[in-house]
Amino acid sequence: MFRNLMTAASALALAACATGPDYAAPQTPSAAAGKFVAATSPAVDPLAPVAADWWRLYDDPVLDQLIADARAANTDIRVAVARLDKARAMLREVRTNRLPEVGVGAGANYGRASESQRGPGTRREDWSIDAGLDVAYEVDLFGRVSRSVEAARGELGAAEADVEAVRIAVVAETARAYADAASAAERIAVAGRIVALLDRSLTLTDRRREVGLTTGLDTARIATLRNQREADIPALAAERDAALFRLATLTGRAPSELPPIAAQRVSTLRLDQPIPVGDGAQLLARRPDIRAAERRLAAATARIGVATADLYPRITLGASIGSTGSNIGDVFGGGPLRWLLGSLINWSFTDHAAARARIAGAEADTRAELATFDGAVLGALRETETALSVYARTLDRRIALQAARDAAERAARIVRAQQREGQVDGLVLLDAERSFAEAEAQLAATDANIASAQIDLFKALAGGWRDRS
Repeated sequence: MFRNLMTAASALALAACATGPDYAAPQTPSAAAGKFVAATSPAVDPLAPVAADWWRLYDDPVLDQLIADARAANTDIRVAVARLDKARAMLREVRTNRLPEVGVGAGANYGRASESQRGPGTRREDWSIDAGLDVAYEVDLFGRVSRSVEAARGELGAAEADVEAVRIAVVAETARAYADAASAAERIAVAGRIVALLDRSLTLTDRRREVGLTTGLDTARIATLRNQREADIPALAAERDAALFRLATLTGRAPSELPPIAAQRVSTLRLDQPIPVGDGAQLLARRPDIRAAERRLAAATARIGVATADLYPRITLGASIGSTGSNIGDVFGGGPLRWLLGSLINWSFTDHAAARARIAGAEADTRAELATFDGAVLGALRETETALSVYARTLDRRIALQAARDAAERAARIVRAQQREGQVDGLVLLDAERSFAEAEAQLAATDANIASAQIDLFKALAGGWRDRS
């Protein structure tokens, strides 16, 4: 019996054909595969491949450990991994539709039969025990099951890429929080040095006032500038605390649990080598958001086949074997045996309008997923080109600010010397000190912006997304 069932199933499977379009990966624009337009700065290397563990370029063991902690304990990563596990479970569930459904049933009843149902001399009141095995197998003649499995595989691939996208974001934001805390500490130190310089200028101006070489107004002006620069320090300290609190959350800790070593760096993260960026083709192969969009497009395409299969009959092969007796011995001891082998065709041909509406909906979803894929490609290119441009322009800005800061420092030294000799008044000194303080603060802020721009670039390049450690 079962041999006949399997023979029939095999014959139908050989004749089967999956409905709906076969998936073909979309083509990306050829222009997207070349070198980046904005990769012209000597601070980037368009020929070298992107580093998998790019944060190690900073050569900071503390940062390395914090990123390892984030990859292991970050809550966003845990959520993404849980969703990946769900996608795997869904695929396993869909795959079971390829297997026969096997059911075992048994029952016992005690009752009274009519005289016509019992022979002479037999008991009319007795037990009736029944046990049987049922097998049902859907023949995937039109690919409903195979397309469902194909769709589930696509969703699984998208979930895998989503996990890597979250990991990239978490690593980048962990590095950014660490860099922000270090940059704020450096800016606090710069503000402290400016206050110390203004203290010396204030002391000198006050001495000149005491001997009648200047007025109290000059002293008040210098004191005002000094207090303004000192007022910057609490705001910078708050920025540093906020960055450390972000760092704690990113690494799966409460703020009070962040190790003290995470707050010990007092200088901005800096790179002493060009950043390897590769080309557009390498970028599109690395970016997990593009991979996720491509896999979702594959899943949507497969669902067209699932919907199309509803236009055709659903064929199920079935078999049943069992026995009925008045006691257990009759049932399992060679008593009366029954068996059944057959097929069931279920075809709701009057529901074609609804089925075609579902097909149209699936086709619309596929067009939307294709547009999402194209948008992901264009977005990745835009994000990377923007990050390259911002990084290069920020470096150019630093060069100009460094020259301005050096010139302001020389001017301030000259004016201080001239004031000691009585050649200039307090307004000239005030202007020189203010220019130097602003140039020094802008330079420190730009160093922080450079570190942030580097991290934005690394994030856009999606280095290390295939690293499964």
